[in-house]
Amino acid sequence: MTATLPFWLSLAVKMAITASFVVAASFIAQRSGALVGAMVATLPISAGPVYVFLALDYDAAFIAQSAIASIVINAITAIFSLTYAALAQRHGMVASLGGALAVWFALGYLVSLPEWTVGTALLLCLIIYPPCLYLSYPYRHAPMPPSIRRWYDLPLRAGAVSALVALVVVFSPYLGAFGSGMFAVFPIALSSLIVILHPRVGARATAAVIANTISGLAGFAIALAVLHLTAVPLGVWTAFAITLTISFGWNLMIWAARRRGIPL
Repeated sequence: MTATLPFWLSLAVKMAITASFVVAASFIAQRSGALVGAMVATLPISAGPVYVFLALDYDAAFIAQSAIASIVINAITAIFSLTYAALAQRHGMVASLGGALAVWFALGYLVSLPEWTVGTALLLCLIIYPPCLYLSYPYRHAPMPPSIRRWYDLPLRAGAVSALVALVVVFSPYLGAFGSGMFAVFPIALSSLIVILHPRVGARATAAVIANTISGLAGFAIALAVLHLTAVPLGVWTAFAITLTISFGWNLMIWAARRRGIPL
């Protein structure tokens, strides 16, 4: 990838588009409770644009292989969410978020060592998601106090996710398919949400939002598996449309089920 003027202009456009997604999602999340905020936060507002931009530079096989890595790392993000929610009950933002990120990087390194197939990646999900959902249940419910938004809240969150897009797009030739898929689902949106909410609404309310994201992450894993299976036979753009539909549909199903008292 040559660092020409068209490339840098294209990268700037990609970052701006991603920032607009994050601003819109953040606006909705901050006006809602823990569950709705979590369902918005687990939509592919950062991974989606990254994959779209990767698809402009690579073929369907690259996207399909990257999706396997994203399934694996997305499961590690569920542990990140559980770790933060548990630590936030007793510790401040720096210790809670720092501990969760340390766990994510340590486990992320370990899962990057073996070769993965879509079957083994989904088996990992079956091992990780049920206990994470069970253990996160006590942290899911907390009142969301009113908060005063600072002028830098949304720019900070949008800038963090846009920086991730730039990182993956610029370094994807060196990261390869697995590395690109791994960092496409790095929990930058969740981390920035924690940085914004924790000092403003308190630890327990923020922990409730992050604990509720585990249900959404489970649905995103299914969507990523479908992306892997459909990218080559159907083409990446059709596969993206199906993946996005599954992600939205799953989160809507979780929201409707919780409204009826079903503890998904």
